Amino acid sequence: MATPTLSEARLQGGAGIGFRPLMFNFRSGKDRFRSLWRLPGIMATSQPLRVLCLAGFRQSERGFREKTGALRKVLRGRAELVCLSGPHPVADAAGPEGAGPDPGPCPPEEQPRGWWFSKQEADVFSALEEPTVCRGLEEALGTVAQALSKLGPFDGILGFSQGAALAALVCALGQAGDPRFPLPRFIILVSGFCPRGLGLKEAILQGPLSLPSLHVFGDTDRVIPSQESMQLCSRFAGAIALTHSGGHFIPAAAPQRQAYLQFLDQFAE
Repeated sequence: MATPTLSEARLQGGAGIGFRPLMFNFRSGKDRFRSLWRLPGIMATSQPLRVLCLAGFRQSERGFREKTGALRKVLRGRAELVCLSGPHPVADAAGPEGAGPDPGPCPPEEQPRGWWFSKQEADVFSALEEPTVCRGLEEALGTVAQALSKLGPFDGILGFSQGAALAALVCALGQAGDPRFPLPRFIILVSGFCPRGLGLKEAILQGPLSLPSLHVFGDTDRVIPSQESMQLCSRFAGAIALTHSGGHFIPAAAPQRQAYLQFLDQFAE
């Protein structure tokens, strides 16, 4: 089958599961994503999709809402984003995923929070090291389960960084039959990675996840290297990977805008 092409599209193989995620890299202003899906109807006339958004490490709900402002504007009328941060307070000194201070700090009146910690004695998290513990993970899963129950229903889940790893884990647990986590219709993972420690990675790596997925990550991300995001992407059957030339953030420029909208158009009712 011929590989769909975009401005700088490239197709890469999965990690031994037998499927190949589509991978698109936007660097030019030419947008050819539209040709991949031509669906009847106009999504803007439908009810907006509801998406639960899981913040990254050391972000508050308000801070995450501000950082997703450009994406919220792009999806206006198409999707309602409900932001959720982790249950555990995090001191400002603990940088995102162990990579140092965040260049765009959250408002001072809101406590930065995280989903879980990778050390027993310190409130820190590193995505790239095998942790000694996953302290606070059960509380994190409980927070998501409560949000799904009380704030839902949701059509999809979006996760950023540590929130993307948690979103993938939630879907793996849901696919395995955990009644707390009904499978959403789709998932969007930005700067995601396979969580490490205590069998977490194995829960995702043991088999392909079947729900539609869009994976977004930057070629110059120094917090979560692109190969980490590609490994997570390879665990989803029929995954679509959208790369950009930037770093650790949620992109919402014109090329990515079309990718988001065309992906979500599949779920318009």
